[in-house]
Amino acid sequence: MKIARLLAFAVFFFLLACQPAASPTVTIIDNEKAITLQTTERVPGSLLSEAGITLHPQDRILLNGLPAAIDQPITNSPITLQIRRAIPITLITPDGEQKLRSSAFTVGEALQEASIWLRAGDRIDTSLHSPISSSPVSISPSRDLTITSNGMTTQIRTSAQSVGEALAEAGLPLMGLDYSVPEENDPLPSDGQIRVTRVTESVQLAQKPIPFDSELQASADVPLDQTQILQPGEPGLNVQRIRIRYEDGQEVARLTEAETLARPPQTRILAYGTKIEVKSAVVDGVNIEYWRAVQMWATSYSPCRSGTDECHSGTSSGKSLRKGMVGLRQSWYLNMQGQQLYIPGYGFASVQDVCGGCVGRPWIDLGFSDHDFEPWHSWVTVYFLTPVPSNVIYVLE
Repeated sequence: MKIARLLAFAVFFFLLACQPAASPTVTIIDNEKAITLQTTERVPGSLLSEAGITLHPQDRILLNGLPAAIDQPITNSPITLQIRRAIPITLITPDGEQKLRSSAFTVGEALQEASIWLRAGDRIDTSLHSPISSSPVSISPSRDLTITSNGMTTQIRTSAQSVGEALAEAGLPLMGLDYSVPEENDPLPSDGQIRVTRVTESVQLAQKPIPFDSELQASADVPLDQTQILQPGEPGLNVQRIRIRYEDGQEVARLTEAETLARPPQTRILAYGTKIEVKSAVVDGVNIEYWRAVQMWATSYSPCRSGTDECHSGTSSGKSLRKGMVGLRQSWYLNMQGQQLYIPGYGFASVQDVCGGCVGRPWIDLGFSDHDFEPWHSWVTVYFLTPVPSNVIYVLE
């Protein structure tokens, strides 16, 4: 009985071993669809044909997650094929849009497959290691720029969109009052040249004196032709706030922002004398009585020595010029016509003429006839003889 059982088991296993082996299972994943095949086929292209799957250009096959050739037999098992379908990619560049289709795993791999190479300084709005998607990819190619600042030149390569952004990348940002050419918000210049000017300002306080005025007051207590200080003048003081602008270390402008009166000026008050005193003296051996004595610059003239090309003997008083007639500036002549004088070395005289050139200082022009002319160019004391006129000029200017 025991032997019969053993023989029965042996026959069962023999029959089981002689049965044909079942075909291996192949799984194909196409996006969301999974297809299972029982086949002995090992070439991926044939497997896809059995499954009724068509590949498009740029699609790729993955075997157990790794890239596989479509015409190379598969030697390992189990077999799981994944179809990675290519998707459209839009590249946006300064030259416009470029359309790609790719089944790459990353953006960088897709660009490499399309022979699009990025250079140092180029900018892309996503990571090269990011998975590809249908979202647009923006690429900004870099450019060579030359930046001049404070006499130094810096070369950079950048894909910045504005001058300010490029300066920040170069470590030369504008600060405070700094400015650039082109301006900070302008696009990068076509000639690749950017000039940076560093601007600083300082504030300075400066003192500015204010001159004082003088005021004349008549005083009967002060002798004629003398002055007395009643109140001394004092300069005032303004304080100015000055803003100084420097560009690249050089001063380029000064602006007075404010001016404050720190001390007002004090007017000087002078008393000019109106007190007339009649005096007597012996001058050149001559006894005279006078009420005024003035130092004056004396010159001389005659009818043919009056500074013109012709001889003129007439005077402003209508009399013919001769020794003893003198000329003064017009404003004095109008007030002093006929005034009797005594000039040492010249003698007695009276004001009878206008001297057009006698300005700028106390000046008297001594008249002569042509035959008795004497040249004069010296300072002299002029005595105004009594009687005292009613229309006295108290201040001779």
